[in-house]
Amino acid sequence: MKLKEAIEQLRSGLVGVAEPQEVQAMIRVICEDVFNYDPVDVALRQESELPEFAQEKVNDIIARLCRHEPLQYILGSARFHGHKFKVTPAVLIPRPETEQLVDLIVDENPSSDLRVLDMGTGSGCIAISLARALKFAQVDALDVSRDALAVARDNAVALKVKVNFFESDMLSPQPPAHYDIIVSNPPYVCWSERDAMDRNVKDYEPGQALFVPDNDPLLFYKAIAPYAARSLDRGGHLYLEINQRFGNEVKRLLEAEGFDEVRIIEDSFGKVRFAAAIRK
Repeated sequence: MKLKEAIEQLRSGLVGVAEPQEVQAMIRVICEDVFNYDPVDVALRQESELPEFAQEKVNDIIARLCRHEPLQYILGSARFHGHKFKVTPAVLIPRPETEQLVDLIVDENPSSDLRVLDMGTGSGCIAISLARALKFAQVDALDVSRDALAVARDNAVALKVKVNFFESDMLSPQPPAHYDIIVSNPPYVCWSERDAMDRNVKDYEPGQALFVPDNDPLLFYKAIAPYAARSLDRGGHLYLEINQRFGNEVKRLLEAEGFDEVRIIEDSFGKVRFAAAIRK
């Protein structure tokens, strides 16, 4: 099988599965991650013969994508903040919007030797990215899922950073420590929003990392905020990813917990996505 034949088979096999632009993006990732051809190679080496496993691999990828399985789970990796992270169905697939959260934290915290806590770390993408980008930071990260923590630890090893991972429930976190930054991207999608979500999300990604009850949409923020109020040193920063429907409610919650300079921040698509606050 030649490279051009594999690309054409992928393109024709995925008609109707995704929009043409998304299919093209998938093909680019598959060529790079499976066949080790970057975009320049793809343009110049269309006639190249692929390994013997190529036909079977292409067939498998098409079949799984047609069942709406996320490509990141099929390939076992996702790109985030310039690096490749291992992902499995035990963790959420990192989103580009969350990269903006990492950038916000790095831009606003130029000091060195900061103490950071990531609550609900999943794949570890936030904690590891901050450990790489902040100057000599001490980074801790917690998650309730042992399977998620195993993935996060593998990612830290692969990306050569030190992060202290530990098992803990965000709804009843361990006793307060001392941090300069606390960040969390907790579950915040209401169950009533599930039907409107894409099948590749709602059918494959871990529900416990996504959903909250309709009658308690701020469930995790009500646990994180008081913990952060006790654990952050004076002037410490709290950063949250939030449901765009509840920006005002999150702001009032943080103010009620005594946080100062509470901001609700839009992402690059103009959607309310983040909250940031400072401990007085």
